[in-house]
Amino acid sequence: MPGIDDLIPSAIQIRKEAALKEAERADEYVRLAAAAEAEKLALIERLRKPSGKSEEEKIKLASTVIQRAVRNGRTEVQVYRFPNTLCTDKGRAINQMEAGWENTLTGIPKEIFQLWTDYLKPRGYRIAYQIIEFPGGVPGDIGVTISWGDS
Repeated sequence: MPGIDDLIPSAIQIRKEAALKEAERADEYVRLAAAAEAEKLALIERLRKPSGKSEEEKIKLASTVIQRAVRNGRTEVQVYRFPNTLCTDKGRAINQMEAGWENTLTGIPKEIFQLWTDYLKPRGYRIAYQIIEFPGGVPGDIGVTISWGDS
């Protein structure tokens, strides 16, 4: 028959085991957080670059999004959301509504603005880039909205 020490380990032994388990959980959390951060940075780098879509593909995509919104009775649609790091000033000029804010755009957000300038603006569409999240009181994500209703 096993002895009492085999059945009930000492409190010191239990604390050591608990500390080891806690350390394992902390290591796993750090590993997952690092992987998530690396994935986020890779996504941001991908978004900084041109989409690779042809002008025809971009126009068809814009048409599809707009037509779906119209069928749903909308007069505007948020077409994109992106981290402020895709602006050269992290969204400061957009937040301050400064003239020339569009010059701070990079990658896909810049492509969207150019598509609007070339094809949608001449047809009466409006575009708005605005900060839609303020984590810790500072500009965060930016939303891009296309609208066509009376304002």
